[in-house]
Order: sequence, then structure tokens, then C-alpha cells
Amino acid sequence: MEPEVITVGLDGSAESLAAARWAAEEAERRRAVLRLLHAWILLAAEGPDTPPDRDQNAGARRLVEDALAEVRTDHPDLRIIEDLVGSEAVPALLRAAEGSQLLALGSRALTAWESYVLGDVSLEVVGRADRPVVLVREGWSGRPAFRGAGAEDVPSPAPHVVVGMGLTAPCDALLAFAFDAAARRGLPLHAVHGRALPVTAYAPWGIDPEAAGQFVGEREETLRETLRPWRERFPGVEVAMTVRPENPTRALVHSAPGAVLLAVGRRRRHAFVPRVGPVAHAAMHHAACPVAVVPDEGAA
Repeated sequence: MEPEVITVGLDGSAESLAAARWAAEEAERRRAVLRLLHAWILLAAEGPDTPPDRDQNAGARRLVEDALAEVRTDHPDLRIIEDLVGSEAVPALLRAAEGSQLLALGSRALTAWESYVLGDVSLEVVGRADRPVVLVREGWSGRPAFRGAGAEDVPSPAPHVVVGMGLTAPCDALLAFAFDAAARRGLPLHAVHGRALPVTAYAPWGIDPEAAGQFVGEREETLRETLRPWRERFPGVEVAMTVRPENPTRALVHSAPGAVLLAVGRRRRHAFVPRVGPVAHAAMHHAACPVAVVPDEGAA
């Protein structure tokens, strides 16, 4: 059986080096092959005897070699493939994702407007890929990356994996990814669902606590039943769940402190403009830990 492949897209940025480090750890965790991929539309076809001073691909090759050196120190036995592709980045990354278990990319801290207007490569790939895409920020260290105000005085929560869930459609691919990620790391899984209170939960004087409690209780029962078969499949994974009567994006961000990985779903769409949904988009731009966006039908 051929080993799994985990691909990381490289562009020479600090964020892509952080993604390479994350991908190397994940490849070692899965006993997979790590592919270091750099796509450059101007990549030239050159013979093996091309002198260094005439090598048009020297910069592209050095970029991959630098990433190789970055991960090889900590992972001396990891099988690594260096891959230079003469193509634009987005189609090259999408093709690579098809043959990979997952794709890792560096992620910049762009605002939502900047990301859509500038056509951020990560956003376009996430919106089109048929495999999970993990976005990693510069400075990722493998430790929980969320701290509150006055971080020096606030202890970090215990490490865990977070999965943001919608309850209106099946989300098997998302839950399979999240439970597997928690099991491989030996960490608890925190399932989070957020939904704003319905109009019927409001009274002239404010929120009706009985109606709000009934709404949250029904959601908790649905979430519990959704998780039950996965808890049986992964008995070693400790599971916590939270239902917040608020906007799903706020619920997810508020539940993320201490996370080493945040997994969210993305509805599969076939549209000209890539779409990732508001919850996934918020996680991509506000979460400091790596964010896995998993194509599924039950995006939160």
C-alpha cells in the first residue's frame, strides 16, 4: 500500500515555512510522505548540465531547499519529496490536493475585505479543494496559540482540538477529520455549536429564560446524538460539547482558547467564485492556531 501524502504549498514566506513545519509533524504523526511543492509559472525547462549562473530556476529551487532544511533538522527520518511545478499557484495546489490526504498552506492575517478583493491564494484553494486544507500562521509552535488580554497573567487552557458544527445537515467528513486529529494527538475534542436565539425566545422585557433554555437544551440533545456514533468509534477521545445561543462565528471564536487545531466545515459548491462560508471565513482570519477547513455538507 502506498503511504499517504501530505502536501505543503510554499511561496517563500514565513507563513509557508510555518505550514511546512506543521505538515512535517503531521506527516510524521501519520507515517506519511511530505511533499514540498512550489509552483512558479515561469519555471524553465533546463538540462542537468545547466551552469549555476544560467539557472533560471535557482530561486525557486532554493525556496524548496530552504523549507527542506527547515523541517529536516527535527524530522531526520521523514520521507520528503521536493516538487517544483511550472504552473500558476492555484491550479497546481488544487491538483496536488487531489492526490493528498490534506494540503497545508501559510495564512496571513488579512481582513475579510482584503482577502476577497486581493484574491488571496489560500482563500481560493480552500474554496475549491476537495480535500481538507490546513491554514497555518507565522509563529506556529505546536502549542496552544490563544491567549486572552493580559496573557502573561492568564494561564493557557489545556490543549485540545476544536470542531465547529452545524446541525442542519450531515457532517461526517468533518467529524471524521476532527476525531481522528484528536485521537492522533491524544487530546480532548471540544465540539462547538452556535445559533442565535429565535424570535420566540424574546419577550418585551428581554430574553425569556425558559424559552432560551428549551432552545439550548434541544440543540444540546441534537449535538449529543450527532456525536454519539463517533464517540463509539473513537472511545479513547474525551469529548466536551458547548452550545452557545449566539452567532456561530462568535461561538466558535469564543470557544477556541487553548486549541492546537480548529476544524470547520465548508459546504461543497460548484461556483465560479469560491465560497467558504461565514464560520470558516471567521476562523481563517481570527484564529491563531492552525485551521483545518474540511469540505462537507454540514458546515456550521
